[in-house]
Amino acid sequence: MRKVRIIFQHYFNPLHVYCRLREIGVDTCTAQRVCTVYERLIYRALRFF
Repeated sequence: MRKVRIIFQHYFNPLHVYCRLREIGVDTCTAQRVCTVYERLIYRALRFF
């Protein structure tokens, strides 16, 4: 179970999300905004699980 948690933490990390957005061609400013909102609304809630 610990290994699954570590994998989820990696893939749902805002920096990882930012890099994947940039990789698919989203511009820097938009990717930063999306990740900021993502971190504030979703990532912080997921950290407790």
